[in-house]
Amino acid sequence: MSTASQQTNALKGGEWLIKESNPFETFIPEDFDEEQKMVMDMCHQFLDTEVYPVVERIDKLEPGLMPSLLEKAGAQGLLSTSFPEIYGGLGKDFITSTIVNEGLGGGHSFSVAIAAHTGIGTLPILYFGTDAQKQKYIPKLASGVWKGAYGLTEPNSGSDALGAKTSAKLSDDGKYYLLNGQKCWITNGGFADVYTVFAKIDGDKFTAFIIERGFEGFTQGPEEHKMGIKGSSTVQLYFQDCKVPVENLLGEIGKGHIIAFNILNIGRLKLCAATQGGSKRAVTTSVQYAATREQFKMPIAKFGAIKHKLAEMAIRIWVCESALYRSAKWIDDKEAALEKEGETTEKALLGAAEEYAIECAMLKVFGSEVLDFVVDEGVQVHGGNGFSDEYIISKAYRDSRINRIYEGTNEINRLLTVDMVLKRAMKGKLDLMGPAMAVQKELMSIPDFGNEEEGAFAKEKKYIANFKKAILIVAGAAVQKLMMQLDKEQEILMNIADMAIEIFHSESALLRTIKLAEQRGEAAASLEMDMMRTYLYDAADKINKAGKDALNSFADGDELRMMHIGLKRFTKVEPYNTKDARRRVCAKLLEENKYCF
Repeated sequence: MSTASQQTNALKGGEWLIKESNPFETFIPEDFDEEQKMVMDMCHQFLDTEVYPVVERIDKLEPGLMPSLLEKAGAQGLLSTSFPEIYGGLGKDFITSTIVNEGLGGGHSFSVAIAAHTGIGTLPILYFGTDAQKQKYIPKLASGVWKGAYGLTEPNSGSDALGAKTSAKLSDDGKYYLLNGQKCWITNGGFADVYTVFAKIDGDKFTAFIIERGFEGFTQGPEEHKMGIKGSSTVQLYFQDCKVPVENLLGEIGKGHIIAFNILNIGRLKLCAATQGGSKRAVTTSVQYAATREQFKMPIAKFGAIKHKLAEMAIRIWVCESALYRSAKWIDDKEAALEKEGETTEKALLGAAEEYAIECAMLKVFGSEVLDFVVDEGVQVHGGNGFSDEYIISKAYRDSRINRIYEGTNEINRLLTVDMVLKRAMKGKLDLMGPAMAVQKELMSIPDFGNEEEGAFAKEKKYIANFKKAILIVAGAAVQKLMMQLDKEQEILMNIADMAIEIFHSESALLRTIKLAEQRGEAAASLEMDMMRTYLYDAADKINKAGKDALNSFADGDELRMMHIGLKRFTKVEPYNTKDARRRVCAKLLEENKYCF
């Protein structure tokens, strides 16, 4: 399938809800080319040789250690994968840069530092800077000679970023903006050379500025003592008539929100990639422990309860990975299409990420929650030892927790998921009304059991189609019933978001399985089939529960009973022996002694 035809057929953001996807046009991790596989190996090697041997020293915030590691990563090209060659970058595609985020994602505090540097620490200048700003800063950031950070959050404005109080005022001579205020939770803040900081000009024009360490009136607080990611530098920034040259204003006056929110779209997908790296590392740790830890004169890996845990960890990771690279390819293709239309590289990627902002938000939620599940179960597999600092799984457990908070809390991302879908529908970019009405009509009619599709995966394809009908019933009814009040019903919006997240990831797993079965043959893809079928079987119940909770919140009487019947009909799946499927998956993990899918 050529890139051009893939672009032609690519679904728009959120369109998977109402259209069927073609598995053979879906990008999967097994499609990585040789160079991309080499990049992944290079990232793992960097962690093994440079990071893990000093991980305890990193956690003690040894002066100069983290900056030196970033410089080493820069020397190997790991900081500049997707930056344009003109600024000292490697000019690689979006999928390759996503691979770097995953490959380095298992590095505990180092992963946080490098993700912040290459993402929020550099991208605002790359995407919104003037030519002079880019020429001045990007080559130094791309090489790691300078380190980047980002100052948005304040003590009283976290999720409400636009409620920031930091102010900026033009000096009398017109040469500087004078910044006053403070920022908190600034990753890399203790050693960064360049900061993108947001402030309000004249009290209301939310604007971004490039601030260098050493600017007059700019100081930092001491390192924060955190629950996890202890080796990640986190400080407060203070501005007292901080003199910022007018040429360091970033983007347009009053348009800082465009920078902040667009950077977050990309950051959310990249965070999902990083959590994948952490999840895979934690599963490997748990598999190896379970294979060697003996109780009752046998390895605990032989017990069914442990097999269930290890397999479920692997299944959720595999499903998440399926959705991650499916989405990354959409962004990659959209970026190429926008460049072909004449957009700059920077604007093309921003436009592509904005197109798939819905998917980026869902991936952030799912990836961070998979990692939390994996490290939590990993501690459980380790038993009492898992609670000891001597075992790396305890560090993974503590380090994981922050991922559900930054890059927008998971609650905010759930609300955004539904909000963005509805806004796209209202703007005519997504035809939700037609399919929603069709499902309502189908609900009132007698089920048609004829003309059933036959062949491999026909059953699973129908499950996905029905799951989509289930969410259209619930979301359609909520919009009709609550109208403009829906945005105040956060519990209902979160229920609908949970349905969407489960459906998107279930479909991604199915598409990957179909493609693999076609490429390898069903026998060679049997374990992937086990994982996909186990996940879909469980997802049906989750979708049903979230749907019922939403419906019970706003409907009653005959209307509620009718919709419950419809929801049950569209989340019905045939019995499936998930116990044996998980045992087969676990057997492969134990045979390979690591995460291996």
